[in-house]
Amino acid sequence: MEGFFITFEGPEGAGKTTQIKMLEPWLASKGRQYITTREPGGTPLAEKIRDVVKHYNNSGEQVYDKTELLLFAASRAQHVHFLIRRELDAGKVVLCDRFTDSTLAYQGYARNGNIKFIEALNHYAVEGLKPNLTILMDLPPSSGRERTSHRPETQGVHDRLEAETLDFHEKVRQGYLELARKNPDRIKTVDASRNPEQIHVDIIKILEEQYEF
Repeated sequence: MEGFFITFEGPEGAGKTTQIKMLEPWLASKGRQYITTREPGGTPLAEKIRDVVKHYNNSGEQVYDKTELLLFAASRAQHVHFLIRRELDAGKVVLCDRFTDSTLAYQGYARNGNIKFIEALNHYAVEGLKPNLTILMDLPPSSGRERTSHRPETQGVHDRLEAETLDFHEKVRQGYLELARKNPDRIKTVDASRNPEQIHVDIIKILEEQYEF
């Protein structure tokens, strides 16, 4: 059985992690082996880079936009080479919380980065790997901010990207929607403002009707 690569994208607080967890037992019921991972991160070294890029705020030295972009690419290269490709080659379904579209939305559209360069950098880092399916969980930034402020693990404390302005996060959202318009065959948009059970039903419908799971 061939591997199948599913990525979950969306603004902060859209519920990506919840939907991944809900999808795991469904995949098991279909007899599919799976692995869950995340970006940035996924391997020991990539997780160290995650900590730097998401939480470095001290010493008065800001993280330069180009540095942020290259750190994400470095983490992704490790992740793909040492984990994702191996699991896909083993015939597993890989569920990944964020991937290349996040870099385009955040460092490209929201930070006014060079989209063509970021696309080329992504391609270089992943050696051409593309998801079979991307679930874009669309949510207004104000709703996402409200959700993340109540997370037990954050207790109202946001990481570097979560703490950006609502205007920044609106640019992220519009960037994602533009990517969905450009890639309709791969990126499927779902309304993330609803309850998790309704969203899960939509995702299962996509997998069953369009990918014959």
